[in-house]
Parts: sequence; structure tokens; C-alpha cells
Amino acid sequence: MITRPAVHRAHLLTRRPEQAGPEPVLRWAEVATPVVGPGQALVRTELLSVDPASRVFMSEIRSDLPPVSLGAVMRGYGIGRVVESRRSDLPVGARVLGWTGWQEYQLADDTQLEEPFTVLSDPARGVPTTAPEDALGVLGLTGITAWLGVEATDPRPGETFLVAAAAGAVGSIAGQLARERGAHVVGIAGGADKCRYVVDELGFDACVDRHDPRWRDLLDAATPDGIDADLETAGGEILDHVLTRITTGARIALIGMIADYHAAPQRRHGMRNLIEVAEQRAVLRGLLVTDHTDRFDEITSQLADRLSDGRLRAEHDVVDGLENAPAALDRVFEGTGRGKILVRVHSSGDER
Repeated sequence: MITRPAVHRAHLLTRRPEQAGPEPVLRWAEVATPVVGPGQALVRTELLSVDPASRVFMSEIRSDLPPVSLGAVMRGYGIGRVVESRRSDLPVGARVLGWTGWQEYQLADDTQLEEPFTVLSDPARGVPTTAPEDALGVLGLTGITAWLGVEATDPRPGETFLVAAAAGAVGSIAGQLARERGAHVVGIAGGADKCRYVVDELGFDACVDRHDPRWRDLLDAATPDGIDADLETAGGEILDHVLTRITTGARIALIGMIADYHAAPQRRHGMRNLIEVAEQRAVLRGLLVTDHTDRFDEITSQLADRLSDGRLRAEHDVVDGLENAPAALDRVFEGTGRGKILVRVHSSGDER
């Protein structure tokens, strides 16, 4: 049995980020572990999802969730185990999915800003579950985002579908889903090894190394007939050049703009080629996965079928130790990981 400690460790936000690269804005600290009251449960974090949206939460960018307050625990999505409970829907021992935060323990109650925890498994009732890594990746918000993005851009047989960060969590899944639809799939990834991975192992038709100084010319050569559908995760100079390649009636879904995920507007990239959207009568739309919670079960079922029969491949890159969460986030933006990046906070059998 896990005994609730008097204090636990957490990452607290100390200031807003001011630049695009790695920046020390979090403080690693000990905080008091909350006491469980009526209608509450205590969740011990096991696995933490590391996502580009974390940078949005740190900043004052307008989003569907307010910025994390200065001095507060960093917001984060994860999986944990209920270790104390005074509510019937979150029994002790159940594995749950939700907003754990970048901390070892989270108090679950009905006053939380974000949606409540979802029970993934309950050993007392013998309810099985998927692997935690998949629940936070291909069968979680990551995979659902990829599905919705491909659906929104609607790549058709023979059309050219482009996805940046193609070796990353969302991009790697989206490219496979677009290929299943019969599209000609082109990825952009950081490095020759990643490009080989998305082409040779994930089945993309082509991949452009964004670290190559000739990347614009290489992208033009890989899309000789233009770009019909773009699942945009990068923004910045990549999106600006993509706009010069879009075809008439192209569909662009903006699910991420990681080049601009920092607080200082004067440092953000300006779009020189936005006129192409008007001239090519393209559709440019933003997409947030949290707007589609009513479809999560349906989409997860579709992804699970593809994962089980081998039509879909997903990788995880797990970093050990909650203290290493900031460095794991840096890897997301530097593009040094492959697939979904996660942080293991505690193992399920760890009683410490």
C-alpha cells in the first residue's frame, strides 16, 4: 500500500517564456500533498504526456484553457493510480487518465477547471485496459488529433498530403492515415535518419529534411503537382513556404504552430505568402481536439482496430523521472525524439 507523503515534488511556473528555444521558466520544488476530503480522491502520477501545447499553457497565448498562473503547478495530461479516495467513481487502485499536472500527486474533485479523470482500469472489477503509453499516444489525444486533422483536410486518392514534424507523435500517425486513403504523402522531419524512418518504416512517399539548407527546393521537388492538403504543426517559415505550393481549393488544418509557441508577439514569424490562401481559394482552419470530445470513443475504436491489425504503427519515447520533464519538452521542440514523448513519473509497482 502507498502511504501519502507529507510533501511531494512538482514543477511550478515561475515566469512566461520569452523566446522560442529552451528556457528555464519552471522551478522544481517540494509542495504539500493535499489531504483527501469528502468527494475527493488522491491520484499518484505514473506517466506524463509531453506535448507542444505545454508551451501554450506557459504563455499568454489565447487558447481553450487559460494560461497556467505564475507560481502554480505546470498543467499536464497523464495517467495515475488512485491511492486514497472518498468517492465511489474513483476507487482505490483504479488507473485513471486526466489532468495530473507536472507533479507526483493530484487531488481529484469536482471543482477542477479541466474535465474530470476517466477510469481506464479497475483491478477490483477486473476491467482490462490498453497499455498506458498507447492511452496517452495513438489511442489518446495524440491519435485523435491526427485522425481529426486528416478528416478535416480530406486527402483524396492521388492528391498530395503534407505533414510537418512527420516523425513526431501526431505527424507520424496522420501520414499513415492519409496513405491509407490513397494520398501521396510527403513529410517534413528533422534529419536524414528521421526521413528514412518515415519513408522506410511508416510508408510515406517522400520526406524532406528541414535541417538541409536546400529544404525549400527539396520540398518543391517532392511536391511537383503542388500540395492539396496540409496538416500543419510547424507554422513559421515552413508554413509560409507551403503556402506557395498549395493548389486551388487546398485544405489546410492548423493543429499546431510550434514556431510561435512563446509569449513575445514581436518575435513571432510573419506570413509573407498569406495572399496565396485567397488567390488559390484555399480553406484554412484551426482545429482543437478538445472541441470534439463527443467523438473520442468512436475515433479511438477506429485507431485501435488499425493498431491491432498492423495498419497503424506508433512509437513511444519514454524519459524516466519527473525532474526531466522540462528537458523532455525541449526534445519535442528540438525534434530529437521519435513518436510520442512521455515521462515516467512512477512505475505501477513502485511503492515509494
